[in-house]
Order: sequence, then structure tokens, then C-alpha cells
Amino acid sequence: MERLTNKVALVSGAASGIGAAVVDRMTAEGATVVAADIAEIDDGVTCNVTDPESCAAAIAEALERHDQLDIVVNVAGIGAGGRIEDVTPQEWHRVIQVNLTGTFLLSQAALPALLESRGVIVNMASLAGVRGTPYNAAYSASKGGVIALTKSMAVELASTGVRVNAVCPGAVNTPFLSDYHLPEDADMTLLQRSMSPLGGLVEADEVAAAVAYLASDEAANISGTTLEIDGGASA
Repeated sequence: MERLTNKVALVSGAASGIGAAVVDRMTAEGATVVAADIAEIDDGVTCNVTDPESCAAAIAEALERHDQLDIVVNVAGIGAGGRIEDVTPQEWHRVIQVNLTGTFLLSQAALPALLESRGVIVNMASLAGVRGTPYNAAYSASKGGVIALTKSMAVELASTGVRVNAVCPGAVNTPFLSDYHLPEDADMTLLQRSMSPLGGLVEADEVAAAVAYLASDEAANISGTTLEIDGGASA
């Protein structure tokens, strides 16, 4: 199935995990994909999503290469696990800056091109932004903000033909999860209650499939939605 043929997509956070899976899936679906990350990627573009100039440069590079931009997928994100009383102001601001402000800045930079193509934005939110999860205050707040931003953008841009949606994965089997630092005495029962009722972790390929669907014309009448991929945890 090649639902994204003749489309050009830019994916942030593309060096690993969900971002890399989205690049692979969109390429398989026929899209021309520009992989963007703060780390260097072969044939990719460097993008620090917290820097407006870097975001503008990444979009300009994508347009220079391909003369159009139809899809932007905001995957770049970080976490800062820990008890509320242990999260530093610096950690808090950094998570909000990357996850929420970065989503806004890259979308803002891409908007002129997306208005021309009547394109699509897909944002990476999280189950943590939908329901409370322990040891996750900064990350949860940032992803809740992404959901609110998605809805606001979708309503504001509806008359232009630009669609904006978000996916909300549960715990995804990626290096991001394994690198997440929890308190040594974390209550694992609390964590287990927030995991998938279906059991197991969400796979990055499953998230990428949802992103590809929302970016495709099959979702032409879907905007402002959050698609939860969490094994029923948000039910």
C-alpha cells in the first residue's frame, strides 16, 4: 500500500525510536521523507526544535531539495522522570521547551508551505498527556499541552484545508523508555496500573502505522483528534 505517493514529509526526532519508525513507514508508503534530528543523520537535516532559526532552516532545506512540503510529523521529545519534589526547574523547563514549544516552533515554520499544499501536521502526544501517570509530571504536562495545541491548531486552520492531529502512545518499546530514569523506590504497582490492559508494550511500528494513516488521504475528514495507541489503558 502506497498511500503517500507524491507526498513530501519532514519528520523530527528521526534518528531513533518512533521517529525512525515513522521515516521507514512513510517511505514504504511512497512518501519522500526528510529526516530531521538534533543529531546528524545520513541524508537528513539538522534541526534543534527549540530554536526558531534551526526550525526555519530545516524547512527551507526540505523545500530546497523537493520544492514542496505536504506533511510534518513532530516526534522530537525528551523526558525527565522523577518524583514531583525532585524535578528541578531546569528539567521542567527543558522538557516543556523540547516537547511542547518545539512542536509549536517547527509547525509554525512549516505553516506557509503547508498552507500552499493543504498539508498535514501529526503531533506526538502521549497517554501521559491524557491521564495521570506517576513520576512523570513534566512529561505529562508537556504532552497534555501538545494535545491542547493540536486541537487549537486544527480549529484555527480548518478553513485552510490544513489538518492537524496527534497520536497518543502508551509505553513504547524504544530506547527512550529504557533510558527513562525512575526513582529507585518507585512504586511499580502504580506504574503497572498505567500500562496496557492488553499486556505488553506498544511497538514503534504500531505508532508509525497510525501516523501514516493520519497523514494519508484516507483520513481526509479527520482533524483535531488524538488517536490513542495504548492497549486500552485510556478506556
